[in-house]
Amino acid sequence: MPLIMEDGINVDDLFGESNSLELGLPPASPTKGLAQYLDEMRLLGCCQKIAWSRLGCIASISTDGLRVIVRYLQCRPSDGKWVLGEESPLVPVLEAHNGNQLAHLSWNETGSELAVVDCSGRISIYSISIALNSITGLRQASFDSGDDGSQVVGMMWLNSQRYIHSFHQAAKVNGRWAYSPFRRRPVGPFHPANKGALVCVTRTGQIKLIYQNPDSKWAELAAELKNTGYSDRLLTHASMTATQAGILLATYSACQKMCLYRVHITWNPPQWEPTQAKQPGQFPIPSFRLIHCKVDMPSTILNFNRGPDHSDLSSPFLNNVYSLTRLEIMPGQVDSPAGSTPSPWILAIFSKPLHASHDYPEQHGPPSVMVRWHLDSAPQNLHPKFDEVASKKSNAQAKPQMELRRLDDIHCDKYIVSTELVEYGTALAVTHDDSSITCYDARNMVAFSGKDDSSTVTCLAQAGFHYPIEQSGLHITFSPNACVAVTLDSDGQTQLRTMEHSFGSTDGIYDENKFSAAVAALTLAFSRGCGGESNTDDVLMVALRQLSPGECTGPDKYRISIMLMTFEEAQTTFISEVYRALPVNCNFTAEQDKLMSHPYIPRCLSLQAGLGFKGRSRHRNLASAVPWAILQLRHASVLFAYFFQYNKGGQTESHDPDVLRMVLGNTKWTLDFSHFLLNEIFDMADEFEDVLNDSEAFTQKLKTTNSLPLLILLSSMSRAFLRFICRGLRGVHAGFASANPASLLGDSRIYYTEICQTLESSPVRIDVYEKFLAGVDSAVKHAYQGAGFGDAERPGPEKELLVNARIPPVLTTAVVTLLRQTVPALKSEINRMAIYLGDYSWLGFGNDRRTALYRKQREVDILKKCPLRPPLPLGNDGRVAPLKKRRCARCCEVSGDTNLPRSLLSFKMIAKLGLLRSCLCGGMWILQTDAGELGGTHNENGMGVGNGHT
Repeated sequence: MPLIMEDGINVDDLFGESNSLELGLPPASPTKGLAQYLDEMRLLGCCQKIAWSRLGCIASISTDGLRVIVRYLQCRPSDGKWVLGEESPLVPVLEAHNGNQLAHLSWNETGSELAVVDCSGRISIYSISIALNSITGLRQASFDSGDDGSQVVGMMWLNSQRYIHSFHQAAKVNGRWAYSPFRRRPVGPFHPANKGALVCVTRTGQIKLIYQNPDSKWAELAAELKNTGYSDRLLTHASMTATQAGILLATYSACQKMCLYRVHITWNPPQWEPTQAKQPGQFPIPSFRLIHCKVDMPSTILNFNRGPDHSDLSSPFLNNVYSLTRLEIMPGQVDSPAGSTPSPWILAIFSKPLHASHDYPEQHGPPSVMVRWHLDSAPQNLHPKFDEVASKKSNAQAKPQMELRRLDDIHCDKYIVSTELVEYGTALAVTHDDSSITCYDARNMVAFSGKDDSSTVTCLAQAGFHYPIEQSGLHITFSPNACVAVTLDSDGQTQLRTMEHSFGSTDGIYDENKFSAAVAALTLAFSRGCGGESNTDDVLMVALRQLSPGECTGPDKYRISIMLMTFEEAQTTFISEVYRALPVNCNFTAEQDKLMSHPYIPRCLSLQAGLGFKGRSRHRNLASAVPWAILQLRHASVLFAYFFQYNKGGQTESHDPDVLRMVLGNTKWTLDFSHFLLNEIFDMADEFEDVLNDSEAFTQKLKTTNSLPLLILLSSMSRAFLRFICRGLRGVHAGFASANPASLLGDSRIYYTEICQTLESSPVRIDVYEKFLAGVDSAVKHAYQGAGFGDAERPGPEKELLVNARIPPVLTTAVVTLLRQTVPALKSEINRMAIYLGDYSWLGFGNDRRTALYRKQREVDILKKCPLRPPLPLGNDGRVAPLKKRRCARCCEVSGDTNLPRSLLSFKMIAKLGLLRSCLCGGMWILQTDAGELGGTHNENGMGVGNGHT
């Protein structure tokens, strides 16, 4: 039988009076589980229960502490709303840790590998394979010997050796935003073979390097930290950061001593080539070199700099009242185009007990205090007597020593439960126990108020974005671009939180400068995500919620309708800024080969297509349909280019049956898409025949025409992809004649034969279609020349075609030439009737009932371009066999491949196309099993219900 007080009964209620008993009982906790969480943070530095990877996977520890749950952001297929996806258990964790309580989660820099740490110090590692909820084990926790002394108090993954592009800020120059991109160099140390490696510090003062060898087996290197006394070895917290001079490590012991170390990791050999993998036993071997730099005793903590809010206190805040709950080393501000890297700084969070006694004045201090130190290099000042000692070196100089310079403390009237450096080091997000989130400038720790200079934007919070106070959750993690957060409460319930902005509207008064700064901040966040190769679904989600009717919310229910623009214009403004910031020149009338390798074009197209997606059953508007079509044309172009390259070189890699099946599906799709374009252009020529000689009537009629095929043909980007496809199809057909018959066996020969038959039976020959594209090229070229548009002026109308889905006036004459000359010249060389009778509903671009019905009943593999079979019936009771597939979290399209490619050859092709984990739109795959309605059903909180996600 439970004790009467265990149920939290109010003693005063037993007597029917309030305040009738003065028992001195502590007040109830403002947040459930806060006291336990404060104790947990005080005792163990590694206690992160939820973590969001750069690829978009959200991992969290279950309420029983035995399992890991993964989730993700996803676009709901039914209506295009972005929600938090279903829970998927990471099954191998329970077995790997033998039922031990899990303590900490940590993703590596790229967001592909997850380290899971239990309370005994055992570490298991997992990797995202083909989907966000398909995670495989890399390292077993049984390798470690678990005990209390092995508890992990600090952990850090080594960075990967890769240069990425970043953006320092956005500044308004002459009324337009100018973005400052620069190339950020990686910060070591690195694994020579570019494999996974992490450094951790244990409670007993041992530092470990856990690393993966080129043969995928894991090894470990351990060393003891040098301490001044035995009691110092009982560590509670440790934090590390990578610098150009090695890893900087700060530890905090149970006797309240903070020590600073410089850790160097050297590898022998320092470089590793894949060709060396054939030599076993020659893998790189690491070694530690530890330098004990500095010690700070607890006597200086919280004894001064109490701030104006507590200046009336007669006694200092005693150290035996406050306990360290968080220790972080913040790297220097590396987001700088000048390349300078300021010194790191140390942040320590000290918190007092939740229920302080009112009888002791020293316990009246603020709930939490942020204590900071700046790391400076100072020359060593030797005693003058050393100058009298003869030195063998004429110019001998003492090495500079590291100094800890104490900065002013920051007092908080709430308990701090989380600190995280976000937006690539530009802001520090501090979360409090009441769920409020304060963002500070990481350079000077000044809180962003959203009222700063609107002509310079450094991050979202500085431009006025903020997290409204919602249901409290003690554990929190931020999305890759920090504009979305997920909280986890003590009951294991998750809450999705998104940044909001008033876009300059206050009390009905619209501020253009504030709106412009907010759009620039979103652009900056998206551009940083693209340059850092991070998932950008969070930016798309916030843009949709803030720039769409019925989605824009806020504490005062702001609406863009009070502004002098429509929602479509607001979205177009955002897209235009993204194209300028990255930057993407939309004019590809020349230098078309850059289309294949441009890293940001698919990112921009995907963002634009996503802003117009309203669900699988709804037709896309033109501004969304144009980039969506170009994305698929790009996919086919790259696929055919690789295939043509292998055939040209006489390699048999492209003759893998899985690769040929993908080529076959894309051949059918591209041919049907080209026929779809021609069919509508021929219909348009007939429709416009009466006004071809009346320029004014033609112009007016063209303005009211919404034609996707016409926009695709006029845009230089999509027209270049169509030309690449024609070249690739010619190469595919020519490769069959030159292929070695011995290499074409079984399914390979069947698929290749069908590819050639499909090409030969097409109502339009490839050379004829290329001739048609050349005619469009000529019409566009002469239109530009006739209007006096040179290379400098052409990007403007090309961007209007792509971003606004409108035909610019300068290309009106090109449309006249296309309908009056190019189309009639083609009639004798094509089978017009076969094109007219073609079924293009499976392409998904038509606005007719047939296309809508097909989309409702069938799904097409977005990669292989082949319809997926519908679920098969199991019996007479109406039940169907579950169908496993992968669904894109962003565009909601599907792939039938639910396992890794069967052969090494197809694996290499998929990896080259970048389609192993992500869709052709850049969205991440989600593994699911559907046995009913597409997308399943969802409750009012946006949580998936009954759609069978695994």
